[in-house]
Amino acid sequence: MAEGNTSGNDVVIVGGGVAGCATAYFLSLAGIKATVIEREGIGSQASGFSSGGLNPLEGAQIPGPLAPLAMASYDLHREMAGAVVEASGVDYEYRVGSLIHAAMDDGEMEALRASYELFETGPREFTAEWLTAEEARAAEPLFSPEIGRAVRLTGNAALDSFKLTQALKRAAERQGAIFRKGAVNGLEIGGGVTGVILADGKLPCGTLVMATGPWAREAETWLDISIPVDPLKGETLRLDMPGVQPQQDLSGGGVSVTPKPSGQVWCGTTEEWKGFDRQPSETVRQTIFEKAVRLAPNVEKAWLVQHTACLRPVTPDWLPIVGNAPGWDNVLLATGAGKKGVLLAPGIGKATADLISEGQTTLPIEACDPGRFAPAGRRIGQGG
Repeated sequence: MAEGNTSGNDVVIVGGGVAGCATAYFLSLAGIKATVIEREGIGSQASGFSSGGLNPLEGAQIPGPLAPLAMASYDLHREMAGAVVEASGVDYEYRVGSLIHAAMDDGEMEALRASYELFETGPREFTAEWLTAEEARAAEPLFSPEIGRAVRLTGNAALDSFKLTQALKRAAERQGAIFRKGAVNGLEIGGGVTGVILADGKLPCGTLVMATGPWAREAETWLDISIPVDPLKGETLRLDMPGVQPQQDLSGGGVSVTPKPSGQVWCGTTEEWKGFDRQPSETVRQTIFEKAVRLAPNVEKAWLVQHTACLRPVTPDWLPIVGNAPGWDNVLLATGAGKKGVLLAPGIGKATADLISEGQTTLPIEACDPGRFAPAGRRIGQGG
């Protein structure tokens, strides 16, 4: 674990997504003023395009080894919401709501039963209720006559992920954190990482946090370790719908229809291994739209406001990479949260800040150990 570090402004965080900004925020609470380097803009990648759903009970490796961190991070979201809004002045629309997942064919019933069981047996703030097709359409008139049985799931939270990232940034900034635009071209090494090399010079560094999302592999040659994070492309449609709006999140038939406080309705999302291609696809747009119309026919009357594409950082085992970089005393990794990046951001950020300020954390990050991909070698500058 990193040794406790409470001295000055020598923590450098590379990456201004939600994980990097959460780390800066929790460091600021510990009295540590970090410098965050972002080359394209705060929350300008997946952190700014996520639908903002916070579901700690389902997903890759949940139930499973990611479940403890997912629930701990969900609890952190709830606990910090008021404080972050007050500290930043940014309302990021945190709220708890419900989702109706309807089966469009018999093949979806197994997924409905699994969701029902997870929510029915989960913490008491989560509930599940079976609905007939008629009950589902009564609860949500936008549903298609094609739907079969459905489950109503309550307890999940939601927020505006771009505004959350901006709120964390502003709250940290008001406590002394520095945010600057720049591209990292390399690292200065000498008994550890001592500097971050930018186009306009070198930034001294006592502790380095790599929170670079799907671009994490760029640091592999600098640090001589494996950071196996690859980009998973996802696309979403942002729509304006005339007339009646959904009153809750809807899903089924391979698509989600999510109402936003702004009045927009977001439909998505997809999963494609397309490398670093961030261009929205016309074929994908048509596929999402057709699925959404099948689930909720009124979507056909909507007009497209924006079609977005983003890259989520995914590891081979779909678990994040959080903790000390193998073989390095003053480098930490905070990446690889996949499709759960917004949910996991407080847990990843606080755990990373704890490791820097206290040398340990009580958050359950054992399954996220960076060493599972790269055995620790000798520490740079210690002979051998």
